[in-house]
Amino acid sequence: METGKNSRGYEERYWEELHVTHLKHDTDRDGLCGIRDDSGFKNPHERSLVWWSLAVKPDDITSAERRLLETTYPDRTEEQVQMQQSFLGKFATSPAFSELSRLGSYRFTFPLEELLEAYSQQCCSGAQPVMRVYETVLYRQQVMYVILVHSPANQELFSDRPLLTDDPNSVCSYKDGCFIWRPEAICETHSYELVKRSDEKQMEAGMVEPSRKEFYVWDHVAVALHVDRQVLKFDPARLRQNLKYCRGAHPPIAKKFEDFPQAEEIVRKLWPDNSSPLERAEPLN
Repeated sequence: METGKNSRGYEERYWEELHVTHLKHDTDRDGLCGIRDDSGFKNPHERSLVWWSLAVKPDDITSAERRLLETTYPDRTEEQVQMQQSFLGKFATSPAFSELSRLGSYRFTFPLEELLEAYSQQCCSGAQPVMRVYETVLYRQQVMYVILVHSPANQELFSDRPLLTDDPNSVCSYKDGCFIWRPEAICETHSYELVKRSDEKQMEAGMVEPSRKEFYVWDHVAVALHVDRQVLKFDPARLRQNLKYCRGAHPPIAKKFEDFPQAEEIVRKLWPDNSSPLERAEPLN
């Protein structure tokens, strides 16, 4: 955890690196029905990109925390390792880390490697997909960095976009089957500050005074898969296995959200042969 000024001149807290191994795709009822009918993902507006975003899981937070501690205190004893309490999750309060959704009540979460393998086989004739920096979108309270994934056959179509590299200073890179995200702003309000107890080689999240709370712009990474007019297909059972229910976030983008009993009934009708209970998306903490 570091503190510094971002490219827009605002002071923000950020992590050196967060290794993300899953992507998520949030959708509403109409999108869910379309995904079930097609057995996969396409752009419903006859456009060429299917949009996902990084899905940070508790294990990703734990791994980032371990790397931070090992770098800061490389000579900790086993007792000190065991005494260390989890703390990084308390800083991850921006919508990028939330179990809530603005896009609908349904969330598909896939391992990144599985998604890229399916894309390679179905959209790239088995070749490795190409990754590029597509665009950066600035909103009033958020910054969205977009990574484009496309087939090598479409090199000329996207040659004006720079290739995604493993530059250690970039916001996002790809290496060894995961995205390495270096978020510049991980919370909407700073309710905690990082406390280092160097004598004990421990770290913790300390509460700040209410008067010191400040609002910040938050950032996240979206991944756009170029499928043209194709459907990126998955086995229906696998789709159901990776589906969870999300409560709505404010302000919503989707026009309608279902409550949990309604969502359960809709999912039962779409997957009548699957008796597994619909799970809810859970918070990181």
